[in-house]
Amino acid sequence: MAVANLTYQPQFQLLGLMDGADAHPLLFLLFLSVYLLNALGNLSMVVLVRSDGALCSPMYYFLGHLSLVDVCFTTVTVPRLLTTLLHPVQAVSFQACFAQMYFFVALGITESYLLAAMSYDRAVAVCRPLHYGAVMTPWRCLALVAASWAVAHLHSLLHTLLISALSYPRSAPVRHFFCDMTVMLSLATSDTSVAETAIFSEGLAVVLTPLLLVSLSYTRILLAVLGVRTTGGRRRAFSTCGAHLVVVSLFFGSVLSVYFRPSSAYSARYDRLASVVYAVVTPTLNPFIYSLRNKEVKGALKRGFRWKAAPQDK
Repeated sequence: MAVANLTYQPQFQLLGLMDGADAHPLLFLLFLSVYLLNALGNLSMVVLVRSDGALCSPMYYFLGHLSLVDVCFTTVTVPRLLTTLLHPVQAVSFQACFAQMYFFVALGITESYLLAAMSYDRAVAVCRPLHYGAVMTPWRCLALVAASWAVAHLHSLLHTLLISALSYPRSAPVRHFFCDMTVMLSLATSDTSVAETAIFSEGLAVVLTPLLLVSLSYTRILLAVLGVRTTGGRRRAFSTCGAHLVVVSLFFGSVLSVYFRPSSAYSARYDRLASVVYAVVTPTLNPFIYSLRNKEVKGALKRGFRWKAAPQDK
């Protein structure tokens, strides 16, 4: 930590999603509803994947981990967002601010690599169906998930240490609903060139790698689908892949637009809106787009409801 941060403990004033000191009860109800929907959808997927034997394929293994990451990802930021909507300008300590940053970045990067693993799984299933079991072995699936978590936490640790080592004023307003990297860089009073270089080099590589893998996987899927002769088969494949690509595009597009530009181009209003897309909207959409449209998941839900209702019928 910088010497200036050792002589006094900076404290940050979290201003929230909206400017001004007015409460926003309608927005509070909206984001509370979205958060509860997120928790319901993602936790339901975690429980289904863990409890239903029919959902034992690699695709559902990745979905279970993605759902767990999504509910944790939103929990890092949304409760504080809800608080600032009712009581703007929340004081946040130095430790709490950078702890939130660490987990937010780690979970966000984990999600991006899990999305890449899921796209790879779908590409193998579509392009090499006869070799699917030999390629997507349990050990390979475990390795992909473990690598996602490991890379994400090492990346987050590096950037959290670099940014927390900068000097900050004794009390600084944070024009955001959480302690984001770009916001903290704009508040720093010391030289940020090292941290910005790390973001634009190592950070860009870490974020672009899963995006490249997703692009390559869906390109292979597209080429394979174009080779399908039946119109119905093409329509079903394009419908599923199209929905997946919308979520992936929203997530990666908003992330790239926020983090990979110089701090001189920082815009508080744009960053807050873009952050809502990848931190709240996409984690809420994921379980419904990836899972609840699936016949096997619907079947598992019906079996779960029948199992709960069975004791009452006796």
